[in-house]
Amino acid sequence: MPSHNEPVQPTPFDVAQPAPAQEPAGAVEVRRGAAPWVLPTLGGLVLLAVLVIFWLPERVTAPGEPAPVAPQQTPVAPDTARNTPTAKPPAGKTDASPWSEAQLAKLRKEAQDVLAELLDIQFALEERGVKQWAPERFAEVATVAAAGDELYKNREYEAATARYQEALAALQTLQDSIPRELAGQLELARQAIEDGEQATANTALELAAAIEPDSPELAALRQRADALPELLPLLEQAAGAEQNGDLASAAQLLTEAAAVDPQHLRTQSELQRVAAAYKEQRFNDAMSEGYSALDKGDFAAARTAFRAAGKLEGDTSEAASALQEVETAATAYRLTTLKQSGSKSEQQEKWQDAVNAYTKAQKIDSNVLFASEGLKRSQGRARLDKQFRTTLDQPGRLSDVAVAQATEQLLQYAVQIKPRGPVLARQIDRVQQLLQQANTPIAVTLRSDAQTEVIVYKVKRLGRFEQHELTLRPGTYTAVGTRNGYRDVRQNFTIDHDSAPAPITIACTEPI
Repeated sequence: MPSHNEPVQPTPFDVAQPAPAQEPAGAVEVRRGAAPWVLPTLGGLVLLAVLVIFWLPERVTAPGEPAPVAPQQTPVAPDTARNTPTAKPPAGKTDASPWSEAQLAKLRKEAQDVLAELLDIQFALEERGVKQWAPERFAEVATVAAAGDELYKNREYEAATARYQEALAALQTLQDSIPRELAGQLELARQAIEDGEQATANTALELAAAIEPDSPELAALRQRADALPELLPLLEQAAGAEQNGDLASAAQLLTEAAAVDPQHLRTQSELQRVAAAYKEQRFNDAMSEGYSALDKGDFAAARTAFRAAGKLEGDTSEAASALQEVETAATAYRLTTLKQSGSKSEQQEKWQDAVNAYTKAQKIDSNVLFASEGLKRSQGRARLDKQFRTTLDQPGRLSDVAVAQATEQLLQYAVQIKPRGPVLARQIDRVQQLLQQANTPIAVTLRSDAQTEVIVYKVKRLGRFEQHELTLRPGTYTAVGTRNGYRDVRQNFTIDHDSAPAPITIACTEPI
């Protein structure tokens, strides 16, 4: 009997040869007294018997040829013929009918055909490592085939064929399970890689390699299994960093691990989780930094922090709301600052500065009450202050009667302002002095050659004279002299109330 690990081989079996036929007792007598044609006829019958016994069974085993019916025998029904030859010949009987031997030969051929197919599948399965991934099932098939061998040796060909077919069906089932077995081993290796069990992964990959060494998934999984010694320490270090609260390092280590094995699901999952936690941590830190800066009034730093948080937040609008708070707080702060600046400028009688502060406040929020009221108070005072400053800086303008009259009206308006600040009080006193001086005329002597026409601009035409007395307000004047045939002359002179003016000579003396 073959072992479970050896191919099943058919047991050689030869058809039993019948013993030579004994001549009947009367045969000799027939030869002695028979006619001459009897002997040739008898020889032909003997030759025919030999052909039927020895040659005919071998011809019956050839496929496609019908089994001939032995002479002087009754044909047997197919079912009876299939069942009858399986029985052993009676003890002591050395010959069998040609029909029985032919049926045995046919059944033997059927057993051999099944056995040949059985061996083909057996060899194919052994080449694909069946003894590694299905040793028990394969051993059971070998046991069934061995039982068929025993039946074959005993010339029980139909029963042997049944056993061989049973073994063949089992091997075909194993063969059909190869894709499923391969997928199972690959999945086992894949799961072992996910679990970090390299030994289990290598075992599964060896079995998969025995089943289908050219599998494209096998090469990829083997590469992933080989990367486990590099991958697992990174995962362990990342877990330690996360436990210590160092999410930045944990995310970096997991990123490196993902680069080692991009298909490792646990690594990708951990990376996504830690990256999300690190992102949330940075978001919270940025928001805290922003609110801290906001409390300190550092709006620029608050904006920077909240904008950084906005780049990290997901579907929420917390950072956007915080930025709106910053803008609201910054606006309120600027308005408060402008209000304080305007009020301070008013107290210092810097009216134009107050106007500027209140104007800026109105541009920020046109509905701000303090800005509108402050403008009402400061705009008129700013104009008055500007006019007084111009008068004080250019007192000579008061020589113009119109300017002096306008200044007088401003002065009357200013003295009515209550309360009056020290700046305005000084301005009023100084302008009053300048007006008094401007309104006090001073005598001026003009001299000429009685040939020159003299005009004092904005005063009067004096005509020709040798000496003329004028009473003029303090200020700067221009006198022009003209004479036919002579070049015109122009002379500017200033009358100052602090000193008596010297005589002024105007005469055209340069001929043309």
